[in-house]
Order: sequence, then structure tokens, then C-alpha cells
Amino acid sequence: MVRTFKRGGVHPPEHKQLTERKPIETLPLPKRVVIPMAQCLGAPAEPTVKPKDAVKAGQRIGEPKGFVSTPVHASISGTVKKVDLYPTAVGARILSVEIESDGKDEWVEGIDLESREVDFTRPDDFLPALTDAGLVGMGGAAFPTHVKLKPPKDVKVDTLILNGAECEPYLTADHRLMLERAPEIALGLQILMAVLKVDRAYVGIEDNKPDAAATMRQALAGTLGVEVAVCRTRYPQGAEKQLIKSLTGREVPPGKLPMHVGCVVQNVGTAFAAFEAVARHKPLVERVLTVSGRAIREPKNLRVRIGTPLSDLVAFCGGAADDLRKLIFGGPMMGKALRFEDVPIVKSTSGILFFDREEAAAVREFPCIRCGRCVAACPQGLVPCDLGDQAEHGQYAGFADALDCVECGSCQFTCPAHRRLVHLLRLGKSEFRRLQKKG
Repeated sequence: MVRTFKRGGVHPPEHKQLTERKPIETLPLPKRVVIPMAQCLGAPAEPTVKPKDAVKAGQRIGEPKGFVSTPVHASISGTVKKVDLYPTAVGARILSVEIESDGKDEWVEGIDLESREVDFTRPDDFLPALTDAGLVGMGGAAFPTHVKLKPPKDVKVDTLILNGAECEPYLTADHRLMLERAPEIALGLQILMAVLKVDRAYVGIEDNKPDAAATMRQALAGTLGVEVAVCRTRYPQGAEKQLIKSLTGREVPPGKLPMHVGCVVQNVGTAFAAFEAVARHKPLVERVLTVSGRAIREPKNLRVRIGTPLSDLVAFCGGAADDLRKLIFGGPMMGKALRFEDVPIVKSTSGILFFDREEAAAVREFPCIRCGRCVAACPQGLVPCDLGDQAEHGQYAGFADALDCVECGSCQFTCPAHRRLVHLLRLGKSEFRRLQKKG
């Protein structure tokens, strides 16, 4: 049975053929990395190193500040050159640690890069290991994993969902990870189940990845309470609330979180990182991402150290084409376009897209024609055209319900007037929150 959510959604061109059959390649060790202290949805870490300090890969270089925060680790061995503000893909200059490689790639003591042993008789050790490893959501949101895995005592979680939908066009990193690292993901899933103390889990995969579904079923054969569920290819199938609806039939109420309907959702990349944190004592210092688009000469799926400059990836992929017109960190629907700067890869970088003139074709924006297509496409049941009008006129009082907007871009994709609805909704939500705090 192919499952799906019932309200809204769109079918943008997939463009996954550029990389879906390309195995993951490991990017050569960078000569330098710039590691931001803010890499999660929460408080930034505080640097614990200074210039001229020698560091090893996996060494903690940033301490978390509060519960909703994560530690940050060196991704290479070498010497700290600077602790300063550096530009990042989010557009802001963030306090970061620059490390110059010594070329040795020496790891801190205690990390075993080859281990596959997980002691399931000691599940109480798992959450501290995941917390110390600095895990965040690898699908792009970067919410601290340990926070999701420790719901309030009055909230009962009974189901874990592993998100392998990867519904964004172009991106294939999760697809390749499931094909190439399914046994490790399966162990990571069991680790997360043990932390949550649940005996039911789903792995949600869109039906455009039948090979990944088959591979994950094989890896999880005999694992009690786990179902690999195939979902219809439909954007935004990978959004938490839509995936929960598709797999469990439960609907997250406005203003509530998945845990309030008994669910926790984690990305397959996070499950792999959980395996490495527990079995190998390895912190999150590298990730798999997709480099794609028609303006990069050799699209690839890459394993990259955190903090690696964008220029290293471009060079490894044959360079950018002459007609590069747009650079996007993330997918084309929810990613962020930015200037071509040598910004670092961070924990939440799921993909980097290089668009040519045709892919990035500029369109003229017209006034709303009241066609209602954005309303039909919105998976959250909002009225984006009206909310866009309110934001344009500085009227933010009606944005209380719009806080459930996941900024998926379905409304903007369907709009024949090419209105910048995601920008307007993002603005409206931000101003509404600001006014609420102001009182």
C-alpha cells in the first residue's frame, strides 16, 4: 500500500537523475576549515580554543550554552588560526573557528572509525553519547537531536518515524545513504528506539526510490515493530506533519509538535550519525550531501567534513559552468539562495545547487488573480494569498494561525502570478513574533 497525506501538495520536476545513480564519494581532506559555533536551531556554542592551539579531529572546540544547544567539534587535525566572525550560508557573519590542516588527520583518543559494535544491554548510555556527539536534524532543520529524544514527562511518545522521503527536487544524499549504509542506519534506528523506549517505528520512503525501500527492508528484516512504508512521491511528503499523517493517520494540531501526537521524527542521516556516535564514539564532523544542477560540471553525492569551504566542493566537481546564475544551499523549494561566497559546509547542509540561466529563469511578478491554487496546494490548510496581502500591507495580526506554515513553497510553486509568497509569509511570521514579544 502506497501512503500519502490528503491535503495540499504539489509535484515539481524531480531532476534527481543527475545524481541518484552516483555512489557517495569522499571529498579529499580540506587544507582549512571554518567551523561556525551556531549550527543548530538553538543557542550557539561557546568557543573553547584560541589561536595557535593544536587540535585533533573529533576534539570538542565549542561548548553548548543551555539545553537547546549542541557542542561543536573539530573536523580535521591541525592548528587554530583564528576565532572570528565569518560569512555563512544563512547570510550572517557567525563566530567561527578556523583550523589549518596538518595533513595527518589524527583523531582524538577513543574514536574507533571501524567499530560496528552496539551494546544494547546499556541503553542508558545512548542519550549521553548522542548529546556529546553534537547531533542535529540532518534533513535541514538542524534541531538538536537530544532535545527531540527527551520529551517532557507528561508527553507520551509511542512511535519513531525515520524520514527517508527526501522529497526536495535534485537532492539524492539520503537515497544514496540508504543504499550504501542501510545496516548502519538500521542500527541507528534501533538506538533511537531504545532512547525513546518505543517498540514501534516506521521508515518512510517515497515510491520514486524503490531500491532504497528494498535495501532498508533487507537491513531491518527480523527487527520487531519496524515497518518500511512506501509513500507516494508528492511534495512536501518529507515534512514532519505530512509524514506523520501519511504513516500513522494522526494529525498534529495547530501550534503543537509531533510529540503531542505521540511521534518523534528523525532523518535517516541522523540515524546514521547516531550509529557512529554510539558504536564509534564519533561526533558529527562530516555529512553526506548532494552537489547538483546544470551549472556544475560534475554533479555528485559527497561525504564532506564540516567546515569545508564551498570552493573545495566546486573544484572536486569540475568547477562551475560559465552560465551559473543562482547558487542554493538546500533544495530548490526550501533552500536559501546566496551570493557566490566561499562559505563553509555545516551540519544542516543537505545539498548545494548550481543553476544555469534556464533553471534560474527570472519571472515577472503580477498582482494576485484570486485563482485559489495556493490554497489548494497548501498542506497546512492556510490561505497564502490573503496572508501575502496582509504582509504586503504591514498587517500582521492575522498571522497567529500562519505560524504553522512550514515554508515548503508549494503555494509559490503553483502561483500563476509568480508572487513571492514564501518571502511574504516568512516576513509576516517574523513580524508577528516580534510584536508578540514587544507586548
